[in-house]
Amino acid sequence: MTAASRASSLGVIKPDHAHFSDALYLESGEVLDEFELVYETYGALQPDGNNAILICHALSGNHHAAGFHSEADTKPGWWDTVIGPGKPIDTNRFFVVCPNNIGGCNGSTGPASISKTTGKPWGSLFPQVTVGDWVESQKRLAQHLGINQWAAVVGGSLGGMQALQWSVTYPDWVTHCVVIAAAPGLTAQNIAFNEIARQAIFSDPDWCGGDYIDANTAPEKGMALARMVGHLTYMSADNMSDRFGRELRQGSFDPDDDEQPIFQVESYLRYQGSQFATRFDANTYVLMTRALDRFDLAASSDGDLAKALEHASAEFLILSFSSDWRFSPARSREITTALLAAGKRVTYSNLESDAGHDAFLLEEADYIALLHAWMQRVAA
Repeated sequence: MTAASRASSLGVIKPDHAHFSDALYLESGEVLDEFELVYETYGALQPDGNNAILICHALSGNHHAAGFHSEADTKPGWWDTVIGPGKPIDTNRFFVVCPNNIGGCNGSTGPASISKTTGKPWGSLFPQVTVGDWVESQKRLAQHLGINQWAAVVGGSLGGMQALQWSVTYPDWVTHCVVIAAAPGLTAQNIAFNEIARQAIFSDPDWCGGDYIDANTAPEKGMALARMVGHLTYMSADNMSDRFGRELRQGSFDPDDDEQPIFQVESYLRYQGSQFATRFDANTYVLMTRALDRFDLAASSDGDLAKALEHASAEFLILSFSSDWRFSPARSREITTALLAAGKRVTYSNLESDAGHDAFLLEEADYIALLHAWMQRVAA
């Protein structure tokens, strides 16, 4: 990170923790008797509480959306390009809240947490959670913070699905809803990619049925493969060709080492996989992908998306990216069409980008400018 970009960041941020002792009844029928959420906040809440923004994270995200955790950090939060003073989600104007979802592996109650019933990590016994469950837990966090309405709920990918769920479950809570590179439900192809990733994890001998912490091991090979599959789908073909082409690694044709990557793209994917495997919990990955697979906003309305959205009262911003084939622009147009059919206020834009699904995390000029202009309307 350059000195200039670091100067425009929020600086060092300290995460907070909230403990909830009232039971959370999950959509699966199971119950969490208590739970904890780790979260970060940026900016100041106005006395009337009308400037609060909820950031919903995607599959591999967490509560650390902006700023740094120490002066020595070289990498800021995952959405530092968007959140901060003078940025689209301007912390000089907004009070921004970003929690790590239940089931996560960054401090909120999840599979790696200790179960009070067994005295051991939850592991395979942790209940399956849903997007709806996350909304319920986020609402409790809002009340804990003295918030009774969001100026906007914002999210990309799986985060965008949470934003949509907020808009229909608690319409009076959501004034504006920003849905970026998301969908009202996964296609069969997307579900298939997630299943391939899960099978890579399950096939690792160190998976141990999900109880690998008790076995003092971790399915790192399976996790690395899962990440490689996932990361590949987040990039576009043009972006990969521009970055790697058919460039060879130095010493690629070593006849004595058949397992070494030959091409730069192979090396890149292996690096991404190995890095992810050491920082992300396998049970969390399985749980999150299943929550993603099961999300279907129209399911409760007999498949009628417009009917599902008819009670929403927010003003919507729907954004997609031209090269995103994992969550294609057609899915965002599907949401937009349903909102219009339901008589809702909606702005839609399909932004030109060769970065694929990951474009929503990047500092692309048109995207940043559009989001900045729209959030100024929210602030006004």
